[in-house]
Amino acid sequence: MSTGALLIGLAEIWLYIGAIVAVAFLMFGIGRIDEDARGSYTFRPLLVAGVLLIWPIVLWRWISAELIGLDAVVSRDKPLRDAHRRVWIVLAVLIPLIFIVSLAVRQITPEPGRTAVQINPTAE
Repeated sequence: MSTGALLIGLAEIWLYIGAIVAVAFLMFGIGRIDEDARGSYTFRPLLVAGVLLIWPIVLWRWISAELIGLDAVVSRDKPLRDAHRRVWIVLAVLIPLIFIVSLAVRQITPEPGRTAVQINPTAE
């Protein structure tokens, strides 16, 4: 068996297990984990692709919420959620700033027939 065939076989197994977890979680588990998801069925198909790929994390979170209780999971994850919120605020400011600065300092390409201006010309 070649390496490519082995990788494809492992990916298929991963996705088959992910499909089983996705069906079970989206039918029975999501309402127990997220109170806002109870009775909401129209958004669940949108989650299938994500659950297929990260099914071990979904399964671990589902089992931990069932074993130690949802309130304990929410209180345990509050510092991480707060840090996550702060990082996204920083990124929301930083990414446009990087884009604007990169547009301001980019080197303009010359028109046809003209030579390019070098930013750091070497002494000849």
